[in-house]
Amino acid sequence: LLSVLCLGDCQLHTSCGIQKCTTDFVSLTSHLNAALEDFDLEFCKALRAYSVCTYRNSKVCRGNLVYHSAVLGIGDLMTQRNCTKDGPTSSTNPEMTHDPCNYGGHTEVREHQGGEKTPPPTYLFCGLFGDPHLRTFKDHFQTCKVEGAWPLIDNNYLSVQVTNVPVVPGSSATATNKITIIFKSYQGCTDQKVYQAVTDDLPAAFVDGTTSGGDGNTRSLHIVEKVSGRYIEMHARYIGTTVYIRQLGHYLTLAIRMPQELVMAYEESQDLQLCVNGCPSSERIDQSGHLPLPVVGKLLPWGAAAHPRSGYTLETATTKCQEKMLVKDIYFYSCVFDLLTTGDANFTAAAHSALQDVEALHPSKEHWHIFPRSGGGGVGRDSKFFVSLGLLCLILVAYL
Repeated sequence: LLSVLCLGDCQLHTSCGIQKCTTDFVSLTSHLNAALEDFDLEFCKALRAYSVCTYRNSKVCRGNLVYHSAVLGIGDLMTQRNCTKDGPTSSTNPEMTHDPCNYGGHTEVREHQGGEKTPPPTYLFCGLFGDPHLRTFKDHFQTCKVEGAWPLIDNNYLSVQVTNVPVVPGSSATATNKITIIFKSYQGCTDQKVYQAVTDDLPAAFVDGTTSGGDGNTRSLHIVEKVSGRYIEMHARYIGTTVYIRQLGHYLTLAIRMPQELVMAYEESQDLQLCVNGCPSSERIDQSGHLPLPVVGKLLPWGAAAHPRSGYTLETATTKCQEKMLVKDIYFYSCVFDLLTTGDANFTAAAHSALQDVEALHPSKEHWHIFPRSGGGGVGRDSKFFVSLGLLCLILVAYL
């Protein structure tokens, strides 16, 4: 973080404690994740603690260049992060800093208590949007019918269920109009909290009217309204989980980031989870991992014509999607697919927002974009990134 940080053989006066101040700052910030909503708050607390430590050593470190560089670096970082000079500070005592309702700090606590050094937690991403298109925790991409109520997630900490309804009469295409989330009670950090959103009712509160769980001071679970009635975020610090829900047009989208060890904490009876295992084969719009090729003038397998009555053709749908998405990845092709299937331009915004949510929550930048594989055989189930739109995308590529 700071070019002035010196954790090695710095030629410091033995009476100058700047190295200890720096070591404590690194310890306080090493577990923080910039993608999480409380990053700036915790980072500023650590910076203020660092500043207090340097002030205490100002006399004995007066002639030390590393000390003065650290003071300047602290000031620069406080300006960059809009940190106030006055405010709470982080404690440098590991026993005092342990927060049982902060998942990110659990690893450090285990190490402090004599456990083996463990790597930072691995986070996974799942998203659902559009027709609907599902990106699983394994980065498999599928397009499914799943009409009615289906569980996306069902583990020991969290349950997420979505309800999908038909979009076009006579078509198997559906979209999400209801999302129910249950945050299960957890070790004094929060009581059970239920959240429910339906079309045209995207509340910024849980069903019981509250906006947070547990002790209001710790904010271990809380809801943030980003756009009234259109976009909310839920941050569950105690399980390191972030959820985004949006309404675009008449339908809802969902994106979630959750630690892998908690994702996999479920019983055998809870194995029907779309985010974990994908859609059942009988619910996929594709068949055996492939979509039959659309032929002009004939019906597509999902019940819409190649040039549907909606007025969108392959060319006009492609142009519409290019207005928001310049990269021709699977989100772009999902947009084209949805326009040809439904004729609803709101699905363009849904695909674009879904990609934005990936960029905000997915831990691996190199996996943000999924591209259809080349070749005549389409994409099969065993591909690293299973793309249910494979053959459709290949045909679209040929047109572009």
